[in-house]
Order: sequence, then structure tokens, then C-alpha cells
Amino acid sequence: QVQVAESGGGLVQAGNSLRLSCAASGGTFSNEDIAWFRQAPGKDHEFIVTVTWQNWRPYYADSMKGRFTVSPNHAENTVYLQMDSLKPEDTAVYHCCTTPSSGSLKIRWSDYHYWGLGTQVTVSS
Repeated sequence: QVQVAESGGGLVQAGNSLRLSCAASGGTFSNEDIAWFRQAPGKDHEFIVTVTWQNWRPYYADSMKGRFTVSPNHAENTVYLQMDSLKPEDTAVYHCCTTPSSGSLKIRWSDYHYWGLGTQVTVSS
């Protein structure tokens, strides 16, 4: 089964950028849907983007379009989340998750079966 691990979080000032990584282990992303979610303190998991590795057609939450971009590194079996023009309200733990592809759009946290521990992103004003 594919496991994932996130990295790349940190403390940044508002307006700056960060690139998060989601690396696969124990398997490959080749037959998987991969998604990014975030969870701010006291809030539910918030959907950011999902993509099927084979056809790479990302689906973004409306609120995430324009500042967040997902991209693949096929050689490294890694998915990146580029975050630009960061705002203090982007402060959260960012999680990568995956599940076998089924052809259906999956935007709920519960749609995924394997989650990473997350990486903290803190944006200061």
C-alpha cells in the first residue's frame, strides 16, 4: 500500500511562497488519486486540490484557485503543492492523502484511505 509523507512547511511572512512535497513510499502513485487538505486549529479539514496521477487533471477548491498549484515529479514519485501570496489565514497543518483511483471526484477527507502526518505552515502578518 502506498504511504505518503509531507515536507516543506515552515514559518513565512505574508506575501511569500512555499512549496510542499508529498512523497510516496511502499508503492507508487501510478493508480492513485492524490489530494491536499489543510486543517487550521479548531477547524475541520479543508479541501485544497485533488488529482489523478495517470491523467493529471487537477481539481481545485474554488477558494484555492489562483494561489495554489499542484504538480508532479514522476521520477521521484512526488507531488508538489506550490503556494503563492500566502496569507495569515493560510496557517494550518497541510496533509497529503491518497486512495486508489476509481474515476469519481473525491473532495472529502473521508474519501481517502492513507494520510500523511502533515506539515505545519505558519504565515505571519
